[in-house]
Amino acid sequence: MEVIYSRCAGLDVHKQTVVACIRIAGNGPPTQEVRTFATTTSGLLALADWLDSVAVEYVAMEATGAYWKPVWHVLDGHFQVLLANAAHVKNVPGRKTDINDAMWLADLLAHGLIRASFVPPTPVQDLRALMRTRKQFVRERSAHIQRIEKVLEDANLKLSVVLTDIVGTSGRAVLQAIIDGHRDPEYLASLVSARVRATRSEVLEALRGYIRPHHRFMLKLHLGHINTVDAAIAAIEQEVGNGLDSFRQAAQLLSTIPGLSDVSAHTVVAEIGIDMSRFPTPAHLRSWSCLCPRNDESAGKRRSTRLRPGANWLKNHSRSSRLGGGQGQAQLPASIVPSPQPSPRRQESHRCRRRLDAHRHLAHAARRHRLERLGCRLLRPKRS
Repeated sequence: MEVIYSRCAGLDVHKQTVVACIRIAGNGPPTQEVRTFATTTSGLLALADWLDSVAVEYVAMEATGAYWKPVWHVLDGHFQVLLANAAHVKNVPGRKTDINDAMWLADLLAHGLIRASFVPPTPVQDLRALMRTRKQFVRERSAHIQRIEKVLEDANLKLSVVLTDIVGTSGRAVLQAIIDGHRDPEYLASLVSARVRATRSEVLEALRGYIRPHHRFMLKLHLGHINTVDAAIAAIEQEVGNGLDSFRQAAQLLSTIPGLSDVSAHTVVAEIGIDMSRFPTPAHLRSWSCLCPRNDESAGKRRSTRLRPGANWLKNHSRSSRLGGGQGQAQLPASIVPSPQPSPRRQESHRCRRRLDAHRHLAHAARRHRLERLGCRLLRPKRS
């Protein structure tokens, strides 16, 4: 096979050590040298000095958890670093050692058989970390609300029947009164806003239960944790607003897509950035986000069309945007980004519709990023 990179290196990264293999191809057989370095800052700097001493230009390593990030930060800017998907560079089973893995990566890189993964620039990585942490806090908040609901059910308080949000203004007032020791339904009902749809008698019946000190303790514990999480989410949103200065125009442009909220627009920017040169076509972006059916065909038969497994940070936001199926949500015209037609043999399911809406969403986002540099605008109002 033709040698593409004559001086390259493969790195097998672990938590405490990184095994590096240098491959130098000349007129004769290629030469390889393997060394092991620590993953501390001084060890990684020694690795960079060793690679630079032999004039290595290209370096490849696997995306192993979060262990690759310190190595990337040290080597990026001095070498052409390629981050490989571990599933794409698997070696023959039964021959796996740290040295063999480093040598295998060096051989694959030398012949141009490694496809580099998408690694956004540092500002986008920081924004991505903030948005993912916010999502985790939102999930944690929802889990504690469910636990509050469980405690209320144990006390036979049907607060969720008469209130849509049990931690809203009225719900918090009732919960705080219960924590303070009040149990009279008349007093608790007086704390509920008159704007609720439930009648006065329904509210009184919902707040008539058997409250014990254990219930008050559990409600105080979960409500205090929710307040802490709310404060953390507010701090994250403030930090996102400060770090979004260079991406504010792109985020505002994405938020004009029907069905895409400001938070979803920030998530899209944090996950894919604003440089669409990494994705030649919108189809590449959909495939990278694991929203395309996988190819599983044998003997002319399609065995499976399930989505490939992958990170759900962008996938979940694309599906939850409800582009085309949500109540009160604007639809994204199919004429702008055509989607594949469903099979005529069976009716299109709700999950399939959400998948097609997510396809249109990502493709439209990619096109908006591209056309923004050209001064174009999509979804122009029709002339009468």
